Amino acid sequence: MIVAGEASGDLHGAGLAKALHTLRPDIRLVGVGGPHMRAAGIEVVQGLHRVDVVGVPGLATIGKGLANLATLKRFFRREKLAGVVFVDNPSMNLRLAKIAARLGHRVIYYIAPQIWAWGRRRIHTIQRVVCRMVVILPFEEPLYREARVPCRFVGHPLLDSMAPAYERTRSRQHLGLPPEGMILGVLPGSRRAEIRSLLPVMMEAVLRIKASFPTLHCVIGQAPTVPDDWIHEGLHHTTFPVTLIPNQPNEVMAAADFLLVASGTATLQAALIGTPMVLAYRVSWLSALLARMLLKVDHVGLVNLVAGRGVVPELLQSEATAERLSGEALRFLKDRAQYERMREALGHVRAKLGTPGASRRAAEEVLAACQV
Repeated sequence: MIVAGEASGDLHGAGLAKALHTLRPDIRLVGVGGPHMRAAGIEVVQGLHRVDVVGVPGLATIGKGLANLATLKRFFRREKLAGVVFVDNPSMNLRLAKIAARLGHRVIYYIAPQIWAWGRRRIHTIQRVVCRMVVILPFEEPLYREARVPCRFVGHPLLDSMAPAYERTRSRQHLGLPPEGMILGVLPGSRRAEIRSLLPVMMEAVLRIKASFPTLHCVIGQAPTVPDDWIHEGLHHTTFPVTLIPNQPNEVMAAADFLLVASGTATLQAALIGTPMVLAYRVSWLSALLARMLLKVDHVGLVNLVAGRGVVPELLQSEATAERLSGEALRFLKDRAQYERMREALGHVRAKLGTPGASRRAAEEVLAACQV
């Protein structure tokens, strides 16, 4: 069984499923996920509610989450599974992992809970219920080995779904975009709360940038799990033409000269492609307060965490304004030396993330842990 809970988890769960099918064509996979996992041949558990959480959840979201827990608990009781692989999404998946382990299932965790960011309060649960960690960031393996949790760094699975290199002109041609002139890419996230909070601000920032580059063309990358109406809601006050491109984030990033990106996996995608960016994020005031109390790292963006320094500007909470976003973007767009320094630093990030084949290596670890 493979259990994911977010758009990126669905993508990585699908990559793992394909690799498992390649290594063991007779394997049967069931799971929790979205369209990518279904397309990869996973029989998705029925009767679950979609739950999108940014920050502290509301009562309705908590109710759906509890209902999902109950449904999956019944599933774990009913089914005999060689193993259960939990993909990222620790707020839900660690709860499910405890249930699965208590009911006698072998638990593997792929794409680890961020104990390095939130302190080690989760490590005791992991030590107790997880038989093997499979991690995708290079600095995670020694942390788990120090905690005596069997662990292997397999590289980042994004490398499996990306071309070895991207050529800007070819990407623009593929997307039907102008071959010349500046293109600004906007990637506002995959959850409704993210898009509601960030997209209007990002579009106002684009308008400000257009004042310095009047011929600038704006392209919005729409995540595969995002309905059109979420995007159109965020564009309600936009007064200039934009191009909306669904389901092709890599090509959008490759076609653009610069990106405004919601903090998350997309920042690593952009780093792998090599397109300079500014990242932004907003959550509720309560979530922000809790984060300030609990976070143990100097940076929030994955690209900066992997780099070990502030390669990409991070604009969070009250700093995530149109004025700040446009100001940071223009700082790089108007200074070619700074722009190229960021591109060079993003190249170093790519080198740290390993080599292609992460999904296959992860599948080998899963099969070894399940002893099948």
